[in-house]
Amino acid sequence: MLKGLDPLLSPELLHALAAMGHGDEVVVADANFPAASLARRLVRLDGADGPRAVRAVLSVLPLDTFTRTPAAVMAVVGAPEVVPAPVREFRALLDAAAGHPVEVEILERSAFYERARTAFVIVATSEPRAYGNLILTKGVVTAP
Repeated sequence: MLKGLDPLLSPELLHALAAMGHGDEVVVADANFPAASLARRLVRLDGADGPRAVRAVLSVLPLDTFTRTPAAVMAVVGAPEVVPAPVREFRALLDAAAGHPVEVEILERSAFYERARTAFVIVATSEPRAYGNLILTKGVVTAP
């Protein structure tokens, strides 16, 4: 047990997040996402929903400030203008973590899968709601 860390951050997840470099991506995936078949590295957070996992990840992961869109979500198939509930929650968490509104890229389903395939790590959650998937791009931590 460590002080000051979200207890959802398992040793395996902390190792993956710490090993990521600037520009590497982490996918937080819902329960229906084909995480095992797409992942180069897979970390399971069984029992955690998407927003809870995103909150834990954002507590230690800096968002990239060198890109206009340090986060991406999957567009609803057939209704890309719809913003699903998990995505609304992700956006609020992103804005809170960054301290300002974060622009989020919206990717078509197959494009999201292709990008997830190249992610440094996929975090599989038990999020039951559809479209509870988010890609985060790691930024840098600068010296004080």
